[in-house]
Amino acid sequence: MIYLDNAATSFPKPKNVSAAILDYLENIGASPGRSGHQLAAAAGRLLFQTRKAVSRLFNLNDPGRIVFTENATAALNLALFGLLQPGDRVLTSSLEHNSVMRPLRRLEELRQIKIDILPGTATSHYDLKLMSAWCEQRQYRLAVINHASNVIGTRAPLAKMLPLLREHNIISVIDGAQSAGSLAIDLKQLDPDIFCFTGHKSLFGPSGTGGLYIKPGITPQPLSYGGTGSRSETEFQPEFLPDCYESGTPNTAGLAGLKAGLEFIEKIGSPNILAHEQKLMHILRGNLREIPGLKLFTPRTEDEGLAVLSFTLAGRDCAEIGYRLDHDFNIMTRVGLHCAPRAHQNIATFPTGTVRLAPGFFNTEKEMAEVVTAISEIAGGCNK
Repeated sequence: MIYLDNAATSFPKPKNVSAAILDYLENIGASPGRSGHQLAAAAGRLLFQTRKAVSRLFNLNDPGRIVFTENATAALNLALFGLLQPGDRVLTSSLEHNSVMRPLRRLEELRQIKIDILPGTATSHYDLKLMSAWCEQRQYRLAVINHASNVIGTRAPLAKMLPLLREHNIISVIDGAQSAGSLAIDLKQLDPDIFCFTGHKSLFGPSGTGGLYIKPGITPQPLSYGGTGSRSETEFQPEFLPDCYESGTPNTAGLAGLKAGLEFIEKIGSPNILAHEQKLMHILRGNLREIPGLKLFTPRTEDEGLAVLSFTLAGRDCAEIGYRLDHDFNIMTRVGLHCAPRAHQNIATFPTGTVRLAPGFFNTEKEMAEVVTAISEIAGGCNK
């Protein structure tokens, strides 16, 4: 089996991830912060250690500003619903996932926010000149930007975009679902207002884990209210982080697995993970381009993207290609619109979509050669 759906969920996980989850379930099992006994204290330490591991990965000093959610979608909803007020104007891009666009569209209905969408260029990159002009001309409350596209792997130039947003006092919300873990991300240097991440992709954690970093001075309204294990004497929600955003018993077993995934990344190093994945992408890009009738959707150069690319084959339905790769060659991909219809409109593949290949750290160069051979055979040609 060759698994190339890592942009959805990474697989396999490092062995220490399942071991950490099992260790929590068998040896701790208690709720963190809800009791004073030794198992509850152990669960509390585990949660704090996971916050510290996230902080180290992103080069942050205060683990308390890491808020855990069940995924990046929940983190983005907290940021957008918690910050946007009636009539606010929002800037976003044409490469966004529905985890951004659907909350924005709902807020458009509920609070009459205004949404401006930066169009992509011919190579699906961000138009910084237009962004600068719009920031000068329009009063934006917030900008939400996809750090890396889940359709074509394009990376947003955050080092150029974020200073522009700060210059105009625009709150920045970054969707790091695809980038966290694959890239070495220094949030202290980039300095976004909010950075959202998920645990089950390149952080190697289990599903049901994720969160966001919230910069000091940024105060979204909580989306849920309830027990936090703190300030139990009052019926009002605590106002301090992370408790004010973490009502209810957390997914401690999942966060134990996330901590193990983060420790795996620390051991290997994000630059080494990226280098390996780029090597795999180099094989795919270089050889797929030679297949007759195949159209490749990927950044112009390898250092502009992550380990995600899409393709179509002339005269072939994407669903058929995905089915054949799965059933004839035991290669797992994802076909269709990838929950990002606007990104597909941007690259003119809407409504049929593309076949997406997303290799991960545990894939090999030999597997990439086998993938090229399989796609060549489906295309009815041969790679050169």
